[in-house]
Amino acid sequence: MSGSALGVQQSRGESAGDGRLAPFPVHTAAMSSSRLIYGFHAVTAKLRHDPDSIKEIMVDATRQDVRARDLLNHAELQGVRIIASDGKRLDGIAPGAKHQGVVARVEGGRKAAHLDDVLDTLDEPAFLLVLDGITDPRNLGACLRVADAAGVHAVIAPKDRAVGLTDVAAKTASGAAETVPYVMVTNLARTLRELKERDIWVIGTAGEAASDLYAAEWPQATAWVLGAEGEGMRRLTRETCDQLVRIPMRGAVESLNVSVAAGVCLFEARRRRS
Repeated sequence: MSGSALGVQQSRGESAGDGRLAPFPVHTAAMSSSRLIYGFHAVTAKLRHDPDSIKEIMVDATRQDVRARDLLNHAELQGVRIIASDGKRLDGIAPGAKHQGVVARVEGGRKAAHLDDVLDTLDEPAFLLVLDGITDPRNLGACLRVADAAGVHAVIAPKDRAVGLTDVAAKTASGAAETVPYVMVTNLARTLRELKERDIWVIGTAGEAASDLYAAEWPQATAWVLGAEGEGMRRLTRETCDQLVRIPMRGAVESLNVSVAAGVCLFEARRRRS
């Protein structure tokens, strides 16, 4: 695939004159104020929601499929710089990442989300996901993806015993890390009490809860609390919940992965909101 065939600008990473792309220069000063996102979902989501933050998108010049052309056309419409590259070079720029042939450099770090800012701008009852003790970035990413699909307004987690929004989490989220606010709070129990003061019903999930998810009743404004697989919610988190529900299990396994459990609960809640 030639750069011209996709409208790829080669002002950097230009052809060396023998048909090969010249090495992409990496500048330390630029790296200090930027970060990488990779994969079609993440880069496309950034293009849709915050194109001005994208410094450049590097695309494997061998990609000739519709997905690559759509991304390049979207980037061109937004005036975002495109650099033709190759798979090996992208492997070096984003080592260990499943970049799918597309890597974007965006300005600065991820903006910290503030819960009050999220809640104060809602024009419908709050719909929140609270994660207590999730330390695996892939689990976090999968939860963000589920939250985005269900229309959750924000995901909340404590700063202690919780994973941050790492590149691995963002990649697993398939773009949801750019669309769902991820709020990390100092004191989760206090935050849950503040949500209750805003008339947001806090629902915890526990295997031994008396109430079945599908039989339980709850109001429109809800915050769903899930703990780590195996350990579950911490004691104080559990005691702060207004209600506990369980997902009915019919097989031999006793628990679900946290992202699967989140999907079950959030989509049942979404069904009722509809």
